[in-house]
Amino acid sequence: MNERTNLTDPAPIKTLPDAQTVTEVQHYTDRLFRFRVTRPASLRFRSGEFVMIGLLGANGKPLLRAYSIASPSWDEELEFYSIKVQDGPLTSKLQHIQPGDQIILRPKPVGTLVHDALLPGKRIWFFSTGTGIAPFASLIRDPETYEKYDEVILTHTCREVAELTYGRELVQSLKDDPLIGEMVEGKLRYYPTTTREESPKMGRITTLLEDGTIFRDLAIDGISPGTDRAMVCGSLAFNLDIKRVLEGFGLREGANSEPAEYVVEKAFVG
Repeated sequence: MNERTNLTDPAPIKTLPDAQTVTEVQHYTDRLFRFRVTRPASLRFRSGEFVMIGLLGANGKPLLRAYSIASPSWDEELEFYSIKVQDGPLTSKLQHIQPGDQIILRPKPVGTLVHDALLPGKRIWFFSTGTGIAPFASLIRDPETYEKYDEVILTHTCREVAELTYGRELVQSLKDDPLIGEMVEGKLRYYPTTTREESPKMGRITTLLEDGTIFRDLAIDGISPGTDRAMVCGSLAFNLDIKRVLEGFGLREGANSEPAEYVVEKAFVG
């Protein structure tokens, strides 16, 4: 029995109380795709949080991983943005899902990338690499983000131009969003960069912060703990580099229990 047949056989998953149905799948590259699933009626979450999702493994036990919810808290469905790892225990199978298939979703959202973990400020930065843009895809669609901040800056760094497609299309769609279109206007600024393939803006975001390029590009004086707040989601190395840069600007790491000037999603690796 091939992998695809295993995946679409719904019998064992339907016996699980945490099963949700896939409603939409879109592939961007051979490494990236997004999908939407039904939302449990009981699920309440804050934009930026993550849940455990997955499939049944070969041994019949759930194979689960932490995935940030890319849709905002008001959405009737749940959206996820994922990498494809050909030999990955979960994503090697998850990348083949189609509408009508079912996945396992544990409706217990948690995470640090939430507004409650930050002190009030005037400008918020969302720093992301790769699929680390997922929690910010949720937050830039949440009215609370624009109610709390005068300026919202989303940075997204990938190796190749095609890997920026998800974020670019999302940002472009917001101006026509009936809920937040007017709120986004004049507040959301999008700063995509690539590190390998040539594009209008190249370089690691840490370098562009340290040499001041991003501040010149956006006509901003810099980052200050008195006005700026930040959220960070990317690879472990990226998270550590950004933490070092932000603390160099005087920002302190916060948490749900002790809000400060920036937060990092420790559960995300990719």
